[in-house]
Amino acid sequence: MDVRVNDELVMKKPHPCGNNRFLLTRVGMDFKIRCLKCGREVMVPRKKAEKNIKTVFRDGEKIDCN
Repeated sequence: MDVRVNDELVMKKPHPCGNNRFLLTRVGMDFKIRCLKCGREVMVPRKKAEKNIKTVFRDGEKIDCN
């Protein structure tokens, strides 16, 4: 999956605050994502994160990442 730092991810499951949009701040074996509503940062294993990504936006445009 082609995702880069500063991509906006729309996940299948929402954060406990109710938002499902996250900013990708680190890429590696783990993804570090920041909730765009409350600002909380979470480290997620890459495999689990890639499975839960619904849509990727890069510079405001939808990216086909499959």
